[in-house]
Amino acid sequence: MTTAAFTPPFIDPAELPAALREQGYAVLSPQGVSDWLGAPLSQLEALHADWNDLPPDEYLKDGGRYRTRRHACFTVEAGGDNATLEQVPHRAHWQPVEYNALHGGMQRWFAPMLAETIVQPVWQRLLQRLGTAASDMRGAPRKWFVEAHQFRIDTAGGIGRPTPEGAHRDGVDLVAVALVGRQGIKGGETRVFEANGRRGERFTMTEPWTLLVLDDARVIHESTPIQPLEEGGEGWRDTLVITCRSQGFQGD
Repeated sequence: MTTAAFTPPFIDPAELPAALREQGYAVLSPQGVSDWLGAPLSQLEALHADWNDLPPDEYLKDGGRYRTRRHACFTVEAGGDNATLEQVPHRAHWQPVEYNALHGGMQRWFAPMLAETIVQPVWQRLLQRLGTAASDMRGAPRKWFVEAHQFRIDTAGGIGRPTPEGAHRDGVDLVAVALVGRQGIKGGETRVFEANGRRGERFTMTEPWTLLVLDDARVIHESTPIQPLEEGGEGWRDTLVITCRSQGFQGD
């Protein structure tokens, strides 16, 4: 496995709407995310403790034990700085097989996100800003059905797969993937490709709170497997994935 790390193509937060319109994805640096949210990075970094206590994902069909996660659902009424956010009752995560050939077509009940995380102002601000970004991308304010997933992929079994389903779309409008942290690993390269073209880009997110934002209708994405830096060593990669969909939650 290669250990080369290509630098993410960071943009200024002000360029986010144009980048999503023109190429279907954008990457913000940690400082760019801080500026975009109007909140110090320390507030985001304070969320990372949650990732040390994520329950196992019991639904992995490849037989792996490398993924732990929590899940929560919300609605966001986009309105710029006045966007409203509401958590909805805990529900199963569901995707059609057309978008997830490995785990689609099944209701997956994951442990809920912690209440003390969801009430944090920086968490609420992040979801509000992503809802506004989705409305800017689609050209009109609207209500967004938002799912949030906290993931830890580890190398306890020798290899961990951030996207065991392979390169994919999620069946939503907007996808945001934040690197929350990584320790003692190689791999985990992010790859983004045009859904209906040849253009693609590859890079490795190494700095905590680097943020990738995608137009799910236009691009497909994946992250390559991770391995420990040292044979027999332990390592992990923590991410936060948030999706926005305008037509209700999938499975409704």
